Amino acid sequence: MKIAIIGASAGIGLAAVNQALERGHQVSALSRNTESIPDHKFLTKINGSATSVSDLKKVIQDVDSILVTIGTKDKKNTTLFSETARALIEAIRETNPDIPVLIITGFGAGESKNYLNLFMKLVIRFFLKDQYVDKTLMEQMITQSNLKWEIIRPGMLTDGKRTNRYQIKTKLERDIKIGKIARADVADFLLNQAENPGLLYQFPALTS
Repeated sequence: MKIAIIGASAGIGLAAVNQALERGHQVSALSRNTESIPDHKFLTKINGSATSVSDLKKVIQDVDSILVTIGTKDKKNTTLFSETARALIEAIRETNPDIPVLIITGFGAGESKNYLNLFMKLVIRFFLKDQYVDKTLMEQMITQSNLKWEIIRPGMLTDGKRTNRYQIKTKLERDIKIGKIARADVADFLLNQAENPGLLYQFPALTS
């Protein structure tokens, strides 16, 4: 299958690129700078912005699934996530509204903020508040659209190796525990869902 990865040059996105190619998929990768992505015969690299409708239309053309793994180091006043959502909704509407879209936000966005442990509540409150406000806005925009969406909320991300032994939580419950998870495992989950999208219109949370 052909997979578009938006935000492909680092973190979960780069791990997803590498794993998708290992699985034999064709990959269309979008990032502001694609130099960090190794060349491959099944890989098309596109330098561009996730907030640009025209750039998004280039990367999602004729794909079977879209993975959105954008991130930013800007901790204050970021609008990257909501601007990406706005552009993505328009780009998909003008190309193929039936493409499944798998979007990474984070545990702590939307209703999941009410289920954070004390440590993560403090981390988000003092360091990542603006990011999570904008991630929540992204979730709202996507879920109110006509897209075939799935929003994935991983716990605290690490650079650990892929284990394939992570937990998938599909319900927010009082005793839910979402801790650390390797970016490589999040990428594995994304690709599993791209191949078999069994959790559409849900908010799976991931933890090791």
